[in-house]
Amino acid sequence: MVKLSAVIITFNEERKIRDCLISLIDVADEIVVVDSYSTDQTKAICQSFNVRFIEQTFLGYKEQKNFAVEQASHSYIISLDGDEALSPQLQQSILELKKNWLLDGYYMNRYNNFCGQWINYSDWYPDKKLRAFKKGNGEWRGINPHDSYKLFYPNKAGFLNGDILHWNYPTYSAYNRQIEKFSSISAQSYYELGKKAPIFNILWNPFWAFFKAYILRRGFLDGFNGFVICVQTAHLTFLKYIKLRELIKSEK
Repeated sequence: MVKLSAVIITFNEERKIRDCLISLIDVADEIVVVDSYSTDQTKAICQSFNVRFIEQTFLGYKEQKNFAVEQASHSYIISLDGDEALSPQLQQSILELKKNWLLDGYYMNRYNNFCGQWINYSDWYPDKKLRAFKKGNGEWRGINPHDSYKLFYPNKAGFLNGDILHWNYPTYSAYNRQIEKFSSISAQSYYELGKKAPIFNILWNPFWAFFKAYILRRGFLDGFNGFVICVQTAHLTFLKYIKLRELIKSEK
């Protein structure tokens, strides 16, 4: 049976970090928490468990997660955020995997809770994530803040039954604040990559984001909250491009 390290990055995660850690106790042989100097009770809660708590100035989403992986003592990794936890079915899948780990990495679905409602459609479910992997066979990549773990040999991946339970936004106001934050980070990342923000993208991309999530991926079946999510998906896309356009104009 392989030894498994759980790695978590945190910042002010007192709301759900306890649930995260409890879900890992019977699965992981080591729990490593890399915290960006939280100002709430995150540190105290983590230190009440048997975890290795490391404080590290935030490097960026993918950079912080790659740093966290490097702190793990074992070669086999399960990676979570502080507002995520393993469902009982996923716990069992991981315990079985530890007995017979054959591939470089394993995908699993993430089940998102928005304002108290579990979301079953739009872009939010099944929200497939690769979160179990062997160290050295991949890395966190992407355009911040939308990072994902990529294997160097993508065909060497499997799938685990069960869900990552994700409590992302408890209120509409919290979602609004995150939309504002993420759109700024995305615009800056696009700017550094030399991307442009033509009027066509500003007009078309938000419309397509809404249509894809609400109609093609049936976000309307999640009721009012499904509508809110799809509108905000479009809004995030709109803000990202107008902020990118602003950055380009300021350079000139």
